[in-house]
Amino acid sequence: MAAGIVVAMLINLLFPPRCPGCGTWGVRLCGRCLALFGPPERVPGTGPPVFALAAYAGAARELVLAFKERGRRELAAVFGALVAAALPQLPGVGPGPWVVPAPSRASAARARGGSHVLRMARASGSSVAPALEFTRGVRDSVRLDAAARRANLAGRVRLVPRCLPPPGTSVVLLDDVVTTGSTANACASVLKAAGIGVSAVLTLTTARRTHPHG
Repeated sequence: MAAGIVVAMLINLLFPPRCPGCGTWGVRLCGRCLALFGPPERVPGTGPPVFALAAYAGAARELVLAFKERGRRELAAVFGALVAAALPQLPGVGPGPWVVPAPSRASAARARGGSHVLRMARASGSSVAPALEFTRGVRDSVRLDAAARRANLAGRVRLVPRCLPPPGTSVVLLDDVVTTGSTANACASVLKAAGIGVSAVLTLTTARRTHPHG
């Protein structure tokens, strides 16, 4: 036990923690960056209502990327807490909704040590139903425009039957960022076809400029 404490102290001394949002030394996450995530705000678009907690820009973007791509898995607890606080504030969503994480490409999930959205959903303490997955052939959508994103997902989102939420429950689709809304709409359509209505989509961030926190 004592040796473990000494090792931890040496690690912190040699490699002090640094906020992944702004780079401030000595803290794992600074209050200024955390404050960028506000209450859920509606994101314009078609399909089920989409709500985001911050703009996908600056330090908020860096936090999401640190969690998603740079191995900062401890941020799951932070984002999970933000999700837990936001769920009761979503209009039209009943108490205790089931959370369905948006799927990740299999190769991306393997590289990240599992689905980061699923990790965040479970960290929220909510009832979680990992009911969706991508089939083979889905490409990374980062450089795709809206039309290409829709084509990329067409027919490539499917149900995981053993993981469906109970019938008649309120369902919230969870993701880390919404850009064109293609993923949210494709996922909601597949769930709707199975008789599962999505009450709302909740994302950490939005790349659309209309978000008031941006």
